[in-house]
Amino acid sequence: MTVARTWGSAPRPPGSWLALREDGLVQGSVSGGCVEDDLIARMRDGCLCGSLPFVCRYGVTKDEATRFGLPCGGTLELVVEPAPDVALLKALAERLARRELVLRHVDVARGTTSITSAQRDSALTWDGTRLTMVYGPQWRLLIVGAGQVSRYLAQMAQALDYDVTVCDPREEYGPTWDVPGARLATTMPDDTLLAMAPDARCAVVALTHDPKLDDMVLLEALRSPAFYVGALGSHLNSMRRRERLAQYFDFTEEALARLHGPVGLPIGSHTPPEIAVAILAEMTAVKNGAALPVTRTTAATQTDHASACEVP
Repeated sequence: MTVARTWGSAPRPPGSWLALREDGLVQGSVSGGCVEDDLIARMRDGCLCGSLPFVCRYGVTKDEATRFGLPCGGTLELVVEPAPDVALLKALAERLARRELVLRHVDVARGTTSITSAQRDSALTWDGTRLTMVYGPQWRLLIVGAGQVSRYLAQMAQALDYDVTVCDPREEYGPTWDVPGARLATTMPDDTLLAMAPDARCAVVALTHDPKLDDMVLLEALRSPAFYVGALGSHLNSMRRRERLAQYFDFTEEALARLHGPVGLPIGSHTPPEIAVAILAEMTAVKNGAALPVTRTTAATQTDHASACEVP
C-alpha cells in the first residue's frame, strides 16, 4: 500500500509505502504506527482480501484522526494492492538492480498495474484513480579516505539507506577500517569511482586532505553525473584546489561550481561527528532540491561565518 495523497499535517509524505505479509511480517511505514496497526488487524480479519487495488482513507473525521494518532487536520489516502503481481515486482527489482529508473503505474479503476522505463526522476502523481510513481536504484556514496570523519559519515549515510564505499589506498588506513556494511576499496580513488559507473544517484566526498588522492577523484567526479561532489578543507585550501583544477585540468567555472568545498553546511563543526553531520545535511539538501543557506561562492568570501569544516 502506498500513501497517494495527504491533507494537512501527515506523518509520512506521498510515496511512502507499507508491505504486509500474511504471516504478519511488516516492511515500511505509512504513518506513526496506529494506521499500520489497523491495517494489520484488517488484514487478519480478511478485510484486505481481493485481487484488485482500492483506495483507503484515514483521518476523515476528527475522531478517526485522534484514534489513529494523526496530527491535527491530517488525512491519509492510501492505494491498497491486496494481490500485487509477483512477476511484475520481480521485474521491477531486476531493473533496479541494473540501476534503471522505472515508472510504475497503478490504475485503480481498471485494476491494472504496469511498469515502463522512466527517463528521469519525477514526483508521484495521483488523480483519484491513477497512481504513477518513479522508482530508482539505491543511492550510493563514495568516501575517499578512511579516517575518523569517514567512519561517522559512513555510519550516518547507511542510516539513510546509502550504499557506502570507502576508498583508501594508503596502507596505514585500510587495516583499521571496521565499519560494518561499508565496503573498503584499496584501489586508487579515480579507478574506484570509474568502476562504480557513477550516475545521478551517486555522491562523492573526498576527505583525505591529500591532493594526490582528493584531486584524483574530483577530476572524475566533476565530469560525472554525480548529484553531489564535496571535498574537505579550509576556505583557503578550497580556493587553491579550484585554482589547480582550473589551471592544470581546464575545468570551467560552471564545472567547478558543482564542487562543494569547504564541504558541508556552515554550522561551526569541529569534531569528526559534527563534520559528518554537516556533510550529510548538505548532501540531503542537494538530493531533495532544498535551497542551501550559503552558496559556495559566498562561503569562500565570508570570514566571519565559520564553515562546517574549517580544517587546514
